[in-house]
Amino acid sequence: MIDTELHPQRWKAMPFIALAVSLIIMDATVVNVALPVIVRDLSLSASDAEWINSIYSLVFAALLITLGRVGDLYGRRKLLLAGVIVFGIASVIASYSTSGATLISARLLQGIGGAMVLPATLSTVNALFKGKERGIAFAIWGSTIGGMAAVGPVVGGWLTTVSSWHWAFLINIPIVAIVVIGTLIYVPETKDDHVQKGADFAGIALSICGLGLIVFGLIEGIRFGWWSTQEQFSVGSLTWTWSISPVVIAFAIGAIAMVLFVKIEKSRAIASKPILLDLNLLKIKSFRYGSIAALVVALGEFGMLFSLPLFLQGGLGFTALHTGVLILALAMGTFLISGGTPQLSARMGGRAVVRLGLGLEAIAIMGLSFSFSLTISSVVIAAWLFLYGAGVGLATAQLTSVILAEVPIAQSGQASGLQSTFRQLGSSLGVALLGALFFTTLGSTQIQGADIDGLLHAVKTTTLIAAIVIGFGLLATIALPAQKNQSQL
Repeated sequence: MIDTELHPQRWKAMPFIALAVSLIIMDATVVNVALPVIVRDLSLSASDAEWINSIYSLVFAALLITLGRVGDLYGRRKLLLAGVIVFGIASVIASYSTSGATLISARLLQGIGGAMVLPATLSTVNALFKGKERGIAFAIWGSTIGGMAAVGPVVGGWLTTVSSWHWAFLINIPIVAIVVIGTLIYVPETKDDHVQKGADFAGIALSICGLGLIVFGLIEGIRFGWWSTQEQFSVGSLTWTWSISPVVIAFAIGAIAMVLFVKIEKSRAIASKPILLDLNLLKIKSFRYGSIAALVVALGEFGMLFSLPLFLQGGLGFTALHTGVLILALAMGTFLISGGTPQLSARMGGRAVVRLGLGLEAIAIMGLSFSFSLTISSVVIAAWLFLYGAGVGLATAQLTSVILAEVPIAQSGQASGLQSTFRQLGSSLGVALLGALFFTTLGSTQIQGADIDGLLHAVKTTTLIAAIVIGFGLLATIALPAQKNQSQL
């Protein structure tokens, strides 16, 4: 573990750490705006559309714990560089995709790169900064996530409108180059020299299998049915007819895998063997309840951001650029409020700031849901998104700070990976659950040519549920303990 005092360039490293985070977050939201155009261009089904978004979040959720540990063992800067390079290669593949299968595969590879970058940046910030500086650094890190989640749609909309959706991925390449150069020059290497070395292959396999199958079931529920199906599978002269939906089987196997994962991790810890996840982290009250809140909030946020562009472009006839500019209001709200977030946190406490932010998010999304109509003005949409962005700016950074406040520095990499896994699992579930709700309410698995009134009803329902879900995230913060003074951390 590196002593912060030995690295006076830590603030010079921060812009490149933040830019690396912005790369993976912006790309996720770029796709939201470009997706309707991609659907039309590649003739994708609703399931394909969901997978383009969900495979990215799914791989994030499945690999964050594992890769967070890799960073602890071998160096977080090495992991950051590797992740950014992998992300860049995947972006090139995505930009030249001519089919849904190729694009989904590229998004999977992007997810692997992103799963390297996110825990590497978060654990590096946690290791390099302390006291009041750490609170400011987390505010920068979190505000970057919230802000770039909104800037992405503008970039994607502009590129999709003036050129093609392919450039929504190629734009990543110059950013990758800047991050690589800046990281090599300014970002110091950090790792945990006290962590027990060794691989927990069983834990890795079970976590990936469990999370993957559960999200597969959520995404494919519309196509195969939630309980029963009449699908036939043939191999040569042999034919099987399935009456039980593959979704049920996926849920069952996924749940069993996760139960076995917990049991194996506990038994390996007792035997003093290397483990993938230290379940004792969940005994830390702030970490446990903060992570639950992060999962629930991400579920509502990303589910809403999946369905909103589909309605704006498919229902109201907005261009991708118009949609992106509207969602820019979200970024403006985030950036304007983030400057005062550290001061608010010092005065009110991190927990109170998180609650205020989540409250604003829930109010804004609910207001947006009730305001939706076929004649809704862009100003009304922008106003609600601005308020929502302000909530994001307050909640995102401080929730991260609250979650990690009581975690020992030696476990920062693993804790960073785990809390990020909760977030990414939430975003994946949000796209899967609220995406499924959107298309179920729409009564169609096709976006193009869908009934406009049906799109309106679907987006009103989806955003209302998203607001309720974020409300549950707000309730989860009731169990959070009061945060210590930043100077004590």
